[in-house]
Amino acid sequence: MTTEQTTSLLVGLAVMVLLARLLGALARRLGQPAVIGEVLAGIALGPTLFDGAVSDALFPDTTRPLLSALAAVGVAVFMFIVGLDWDAALIRGSGAIAPAVSVSSIVLPFGLGAALGLYLLNEHGTDNDTAFLLFMGISMSITAFPVLARILTDRNMVRTPLGAVSLACASIDDVLAWSLLAMVVAVCGAAGPEQWRMLLAVPYLLAMVFVLRPALRRLAARGVGQRLTPSVFAFVLVGLLLSAAATEWLGLHYIFGAFLFGVVLPRSGTERLRGDVHERLGQLSGTLLLPVFFLVAGLKVDLSGVGVSGLGDLALILLVAVGGKFAGAYAAARLSRMPVRQSAALATLMNTRGLTELIVLSVGLQLGFIRTELYSLMVVMAVVTTAMAGPLLTWLLGKPTGRDPESPAAGPATAEASRPGTVG
Repeated sequence: MTTEQTTSLLVGLAVMVLLARLLGALARRLGQPAVIGEVLAGIALGPTLFDGAVSDALFPDTTRPLLSALAAVGVAVFMFIVGLDWDAALIRGSGAIAPAVSVSSIVLPFGLGAALGLYLLNEHGTDNDTAFLLFMGISMSITAFPVLARILTDRNMVRTPLGAVSLACASIDDVLAWSLLAMVVAVCGAAGPEQWRMLLAVPYLLAMVFVLRPALRRLAARGVGQRLTPSVFAFVLVGLLLSAAATEWLGLHYIFGAFLFGVVLPRSGTERLRGDVHERLGQLSGTLLLPVFFLVAGLKVDLSGVGVSGLGDLALILLVAVGGKFAGAYAAARLSRMPVRQSAALATLMNTRGLTELIVLSVGLQLGFIRTELYSLMVVMAVVTTAMAGPLLTWLLGKPTGRDPESPAAGPATAEASRPGTVG
């Protein structure tokens, strides 16, 4: 790198981190998750405003590959943290309602999203119609577990029955959505000429779950690695990076490997260690690496040329995204005999998409499942559906009371929502 490139990269990163913190704090003061302000910071530095003059000045083409590399590391770390927070105890403690709501809130929006894809195919389609339609279904089915957890924490709802059920629903939703995305990536041939590598994905998954996980459990039972020493931290980082690299090589995507390594780390007896890993990695990711991802995502968002037709498409996307997710979750909750207001509040929470949606959209854009124009509209959808959750919850349930009533239904992973590194 030349001196000019290095200087440009460092100054640009400083500007992005500062702007993300400022807009994130502003969003929190307005009662919104910080991720809303951070995403807007990335869009503000992109080509949407001032015809790209700001982004061209701060981030010339020579430094953008470096930004993309940092963003990839940030996403891998974030997905590892999501996997680290995922806890089956949340599902077991929620009864039958969580699986019913999760499945309904994926099946209905998936079907409606695929149907919308048929309408958008002529104007926004790609070379692979099947991948486009399936991806549209997945993008409408996303719920962001970390953002939902942060909203519950801010409203003192984590230990309420509604909070516990919504966390369980989002937890199942996350796994189902990532599994669907992995299947689409596999089926639609994103691996290119090395498609045969996909055959190794199943043995890899089985080895992680039935070989590595028991081995880590035995180490934890012996008291090995109970404290986050530099060696233990290095082991976690190596495992995270190698697992992400493995799934990327297999022709899936590195996010799945990072997520899976977080899932297989043992839960029992490692609460302090997981908390320390979460805090240390979360602070680095939330302060530096994720703002870089927001920047890279924002550089691909261009709303300056959206005309009447584009606004019409955006309205349809919002209608399908909000309506499909809300109707699916609400109907299943009511069939499970949840009260009307609580059912509506649960459906509202399931509509939060946040950073998780941005990651899915970035994967789709990278693999050619969608094009830039539709990507830009879908990013707006992710922001709107996340921003509307707070005001709708206030309308349905009233303002936060400042109390957090105890409930035995709350699982251990809910505490992670309040850690400093959690995105929200």
